[in-house]
Amino acid sequence: MPGRVTADLDGVPETALWTLYHRAAEAVRPDTVLADPRAVQLVSEIAFPFRERMGAARPWLAQALALRALGFDGVVRAFLDDCPDGTVVALGEGLETQFWRVDNGRAQWVTVDLHGPLALRRRLLPHGERQRVVVCDARDSQWMAGIDPSRGVLVTAQGLLMYLEAAQVTRLIAACAGAFPGGTMVFDTVSRRFSARTRAHAKGPGGHRLPPMPWGMDAADRDHLRDAHPAISEVSEVPLPAGRGVLGYLAPRAAVVPLLRTDRPLITRLRFGAAPVSLTGQP
Repeated sequence: MPGRVTADLDGVPETALWTLYHRAAEAVRPDTVLADPRAVQLVSEIAFPFRERMGAARPWLAQALALRALGFDGVVRAFLDDCPDGTVVALGEGLETQFWRVDNGRAQWVTVDLHGPLALRRRLLPHGERQRVVVCDARDSQWMAGIDPSRGVLVTAQGLLMYLEAAQVTRLIAACAGAFPGGTMVFDTVSRRFSARTRAHAKGPGGHRLPPMPWGMDAADRDHLRDAHPAISEVSEVPLPAGRGVLGYLAPRAAVVPLLRTDRPLITRLRFGAAPVSLTGQP
């Protein structure tokens, strides 16, 4: 495809293309729930057989992924209202275009991802002075170096943690809680049942087979996240915003719908306080 940028991603990194494809499909609708012109532009600039590899973008799935992105956007905007000069750290950001949807003109933005996705991101998206990219596995705490927590830190992990093992998730949350006192972390998860389906190589939403997702969490498990680190002061659910049609009506009400409340994707927000200190002086 002359003039287009080749996307050579596979496995978990390829899911960045899957979510981009569906966000763009939603964004071109006249009644879209998520205005995302950069996503539309990216799909037109990437040399990748989206339809052949991923099938037709189904409207319900495109809206569901857009509502997830909109839920994260709301958390970021609220954080920047409170900490306008704060730092947003986007773990495994892939081809997410959130910066251009929520930027307040003052925040610092740090993108953390593996070499392949970041190389593609750099070729496609312009990065300004307030944006920094770090080539690093999110599980490696070296990405935390140079991030000043004094002006506020929000760590986001959209479409990432489900691809880690449970112990790795716990260590990552604990590391963030310890490194960013007073900070916030927001991430999404799939249910235990959905995790099991992917590990059995069943087809996922829209008929596309996603990579195995080792970690799943149900709503009843959320409070156990407090055990990851003593500095975790709040664990709360971020409801999806309302959208279009039946799915859009149910999205913010899923927690009270009997068939959905025990088997649904979740967005969870953690707030970090100062870790308590024991009599020996050790946290």
